Amino acid sequence: FETGANRELLPDFAPDALTVMHDGFLNVPYDQWRGAGVAIPVFSLRTANSFGVGEFLDIKVLADWADIVGLKLIQLLPINDTSATFTNQDSYPYAAISAFALHPVYINLQQVAGKKYAPAIKSLQKKQRQLNALPDLNYAQVIYYKMNTLRELYELQGDAFLKETDYASFFTTNEHWLVPYAAFCVFRDKNNTADFNAWKTSAVYVPEEIDRLTASKSKTAKEIRFHYFVQYHLHIQLQEAVGYANKKGIALKGDIPIGIFRNSVDAWTAPDMYNMIWQAGAPPDDFAVKGQNWGFPTYNWHKMSEDGFDWWRRRLQQMSLYFDAFRIDHILGFFRIWSIPMDAVEGILGRFVPALPVEIDELARNGINFNYERYCKPFITDSVLEQFFGIYAGYIKETFLDVTGKSSYQLKPAFNTQKKIEGFFNETFEHVEKENLKIGLYDLVSNVIFFEKDGSGQTHFHFRISMNYTTSFLNLDDSTKNALWNLYIDYFYRRQDAFWKEEALRKLPALKAATEMLVCGEDLGMVPHSVPGVMKDLGMLSLEIQRMPKNPDVDFFHPKDAPYLSVITPSSHDMSTIRGWWEEDRNRTQRFYNHVLEGAGEAPYFCESWVNRAVVLQHLYSPAMWSVFQIQDLLGMSDTLRRENPHEERINNPADPRHYWCYRMHLPLEQLLKETAFNAEVRDYIKNSGRS
Repeated sequence: FETGANRELLPDFAPDALTVMHDGFLNVPYDQWRGAGVAIPVFSLRTANSFGVGEFLDIKVLADWADIVGLKLIQLLPINDTSATFTNQDSYPYAAISAFALHPVYINLQQVAGKKYAPAIKSLQKKQRQLNALPDLNYAQVIYYKMNTLRELYELQGDAFLKETDYASFFTTNEHWLVPYAAFCVFRDKNNTADFNAWKTSAVYVPEEIDRLTASKSKTAKEIRFHYFVQYHLHIQLQEAVGYANKKGIALKGDIPIGIFRNSVDAWTAPDMYNMIWQAGAPPDDFAVKGQNWGFPTYNWHKMSEDGFDWWRRRLQQMSLYFDAFRIDHILGFFRIWSIPMDAVEGILGRFVPALPVEIDELARNGINFNYERYCKPFITDSVLEQFFGIYAGYIKETFLDVTGKSSYQLKPAFNTQKKIEGFFNETFEHVEKENLKIGLYDLVSNVIFFEKDGSGQTHFHFRISMNYTTSFLNLDDSTKNALWNLYIDYFYRRQDAFWKEEALRKLPALKAATEMLVCGEDLGMVPHSVPGVMKDLGMLSLEIQRMPKNPDVDFFHPKDAPYLSVITPSSHDMSTIRGWWEEDRNRTQRFYNHVLEGAGEAPYFCESWVNRAVVLQHLYSPAMWSVFQIQDLLGMSDTLRRENPHEERINNPADPRHYWCYRMHLPLEQLLKETAFNAEVRDYIKNSGRS
């Protein structure tokens, strides 16, 4: 009674052989149940009890509202501890110092204090009101007051928590990450940096030393136990919120970042599990034309596979304590990851790893007269300098370049990488056109056609992405350009597909088998042809976003065309909201209005509430299993509840690596609970669409 291909079991006639075949789930068609959800980072929640930031217990109030309107899922961003500097830089939720530890910023101090120690935090009420009244998150202030108060409460309460039965269970389950995390925090605070390479002692993780440090009679034992204390209370509070939501029939969906933070417990304890000489990122797209450089090391998948991906299994098992589903951030990274050298700043200097390179014999067979200096070194001529720098071309030649021939140049050794250029401009350089000159020099560094494969002896090469836009390429003859373009298309869109599929199938089945959580993949960007099939075969939901169609031949993806095994949303945390997007490109908005919303005539200049509502309804009536909306997009349907300025609602801008993640709801959830007319409207939309 199953659909799809027949199952095959190859016999093994060895006398002691045991063969097991496991497809993960029954292969029967089921495309009837559909649900709707709301997406919001925990830090963006606002309630009367918040302390300038959303907290785990605020999820309970959000669950109350979700229950009223018929939403069945709450989707969160990563909630792991990012406390590297205790400044606004730590607001980036994808740069966790531990892939396991929860973030202290989300703790509720009143619950930690309890009735007995409530007087100890009474003096904080004024500061709490001040921080909670701010329109955005003041991360540095919030984490400062919370950590100091937690230390005071720990001094008052002492080690009484160690005697609790629930704590014993918590410690046993989490000891494998909790002990090194606590030690890492102690060293971070002692050395005033999370960069373990800069620590005076213990820069290299030695388990025996950590055992001595964390022993009950050591001088640091009390400080170690403080971090146990904080993590235990975070665990209790998150489980309380999860249990509350689940009782109302609401699932929680977590988020797993594709990378780990370079200065993290994970990198400190097992550096051989990661490729520390690379930086993970993403190739260029419409939202980041120079690509993205996340700075994370990439995974050493070969090393991880030696113990059956034990680190991943433990990570997923720990997530399953709190979540019913999870989103794999950038699932394409399991097929291949965009890897950027450590001497680069911009993502455009990356290449896919692993990837099958172009061989030097191929170039000859395709009529390309290959010259290493011309194709693999920055192409710098007088005309290029004039184009890049205009009136400052002479200054650039004099300061940053050496002459190599008539009208040809190379970057001086002090400036021949983007990192060197960045350092020079950040530390010593002052000029009225400082930023433009820096970007122009970055462009010179990236003005190449090929990157040599490491250790190949100038025989194997990887194409620089978007090489067809470089002046290096444009200055070649037409015959060479055509030959290179054909190879470029083959390199990125043909030769790698089976290879990348095999890579993914070495990793993803083991991960999926480690958990009962529903797995959703963020499969946006340059999607290899094999990705949809692999995800479908493994029962992983894809992500469909209306303004980011996976079909390059269409302007917009229509929700009615979504596959059942998918999550569909009009916007994600990396994008502007519906209302914000409406004002970004008038021509695109007009096409969307006429062809997707099927409106006649000129599109409204602003995204009026009825336009916002039409987009939401399209998604609710989609055949996708889940329609998930940022809370900003749901509030955008109301003229009275929506934020006045839609551009204040954006959570992240991927093009800005230093973006400050500080968005908070502009109205408290308690008020939203009382908006009976709006809530009834949303409930009717969800019910009538068959998603209740």
